Amino acid sequence: MHKIPVTTVALIVVCLGSFIGPLGMAAVNVAIPNLAADLHANAKMVSWLPTIFLLSSVIFMLPFGKLADNYGRKRIYATGLSLYAFSSLLCGFGQDVEWVLLWRFVQGAASAMIFGTGVAILTSVTPSQKRGAALGLAAACVYIGLTLAPVIGGYLTETWSWRAVFLFPVPLITVLLILIKFGLKGEWKNDEVASFDWRGSCIFAISSTSLVFGFSHLPSLYGVCLLLLSVATMVLFVIHQSRHKSPLIRVQMFRESRVFSMSLGTSFLMYGSNFPLAFLLSLYLQVVQGYSPAQAGQILLIQAFSMVFLAPLSGRLSDKIQPRFLATIGCGIVACGFLVLSQMTNNTDATYIGVSLLLIGIGFGLFSSPNNNAIMGSVQERELGVASASLNLARMIGNLFGMSIVNLLVHYYLGDNKIVAEQTPALMKTLSFAFHISLMSVILATILSAIRGKTGQPVS
Repeated sequence: MHKIPVTTVALIVVCLGSFIGPLGMAAVNVAIPNLAADLHANAKMVSWLPTIFLLSSVIFMLPFGKLADNYGRKRIYATGLSLYAFSSLLCGFGQDVEWVLLWRFVQGAASAMIFGTGVAILTSVTPSQKRGAALGLAAACVYIGLTLAPVIGGYLTETWSWRAVFLFPVPLITVLLILIKFGLKGEWKNDEVASFDWRGSCIFAISSTSLVFGFSHLPSLYGVCLLLLSVATMVLFVIHQSRHKSPLIRVQMFRESRVFSMSLGTSFLMYGSNFPLAFLLSLYLQVVQGYSPAQAGQILLIQAFSMVFLAPLSGRLSDKIQPRFLATIGCGIVACGFLVLSQMTNNTDATYIGVSLLLIGIGFGLFSSPNNNAIMGSVQERELGVASASLNLARMIGNLFGMSIVNLLVHYYLGDNKIVAEQTPALMKTLSFAFHISLMSVILATILSAIRGKTGQPVS
């Protein structure tokens, strides 16, 4: 193994990690109806399964990115994988939904350790002229995980139970940890250890948590107060970061590079619009249309399957032409897909849904790798860990914001009711509202992507 170039081993390690994370996360969406029935959980509780994972990832993404820069990106990456496997085991053996939600929170923290450092490791060891291709392969592995997740999740749920969905990633992570231990030599970190901003981490955690719980309690006064607290603490966080000697993220980065700031904004909007899609369509296909988990999974894989082929190609192309051109075209195609979905009714057939998912998959395949390349190419080498964390943070906050909106809609239309066929009218109102919001978000992302400006020279 020691004869294999470190660039190749790092690529294998990050790609496998990029595959395992989405596989474990997205497969859960297909298992949610069965989990809800087995643990007697209502609509409000199960809507927190994806949300609590995202909340934890958002809270810990920047702190772990900073710690990775200080103490070693490989070390944080491997620790995250170990914690992810442990929390997956405990989710799989949960006897009530509250227990599962607790360990989903831990899973989210572990995910922040993995995804907050993986891209930084890859960027650290890959020559600048090949960075887009490497990031494209990593993105493709994310989509391979997303492609296989619905099918595997549906099969495991039908054959054994929803518990098998949580247990499935554990042996894969064990193999990956062995590969890191014996195959990935070296460590990547800054020469000097900077002080860690604990106060900033706490302020950011309060802001993120207030945002999520505020949305879930709207339109009550309590929910409004929480949202105001979220805004106030986020302003405080920005002020604190601008004055701290060793901030979690230099807020000046956003002013220094228009490409960096607007690319992150585009990522936030795109992922926020897309993440709730699998959760919503999984409910629609199984509850409204009566498909089995495996059948629903086969339909949902269309989107990710198309991403697998386009992500490496668009990443390679973004090394040669301006990333914003490819990313903007991708945003426009995703908008077309959500326009199709926004017209869906309770009698819509699988072919119609498949076409919309194909459009969204093609668009995201063109968008993701070039957008990531633009972000990582607009910062200095010493800030690669923070840039990698910022990239994933924008994605996670977008996901979290999107799911928070869906939580609000679920609470408003479905409340404490069980997710059953009798609730089809309320479920369809939830889907329609959510898809129209997603469409508006993608249109705004298309505009931001088009006007972000020209990407400068990549990091050497």
